[in-house]
Amino acid sequence: MAEELDEETLAFAHRMFDLARAGRTEELIGYVDAGLPVNMTNDKGDTLLILAAYHARPATVAALLDRGADHARTNDRGQTALAAAAFRSSTDAVTALVRAGADPAHGSPSAIETAVFFDLSDMLALLRPGA
Repeated sequence: MAEELDEETLAFAHRMFDLARAGRTEELIGYVDAGLPVNMTNDKGDTLLILAAYHARPATVAALLDRGADHARTNDRGQTALAAAAFRSSTDAVTALVRAGADPAHGSPSAIETAVFFDLSDMLALLRPGA
């Protein structure tokens, strides 16, 4: 059985996820550098990286990757940070994730499937270079 978190701890966690969404990189990374788990996950399975990617915050994505964020993690719906960044057409975030080794075919839907479905040819070109 999962341990219940007190209101202060929950408020702090929500604030960290809000920092990722807002792209407040310096503040968020300060907490990560002080010991906040870089792969912290919310109740929907979203990591800080997935939220930063979904909200098209490439500087935050890059900083989290630099600190070891797991780009292969999926949320409870099977979505990856790379698929989220592709959906948002965030060229810089997609590029950072691909350079870090994120697999464009991983997840459900994968980043490639997302780009095809939404007809994001510029994202598809980043995900399948030379195709």
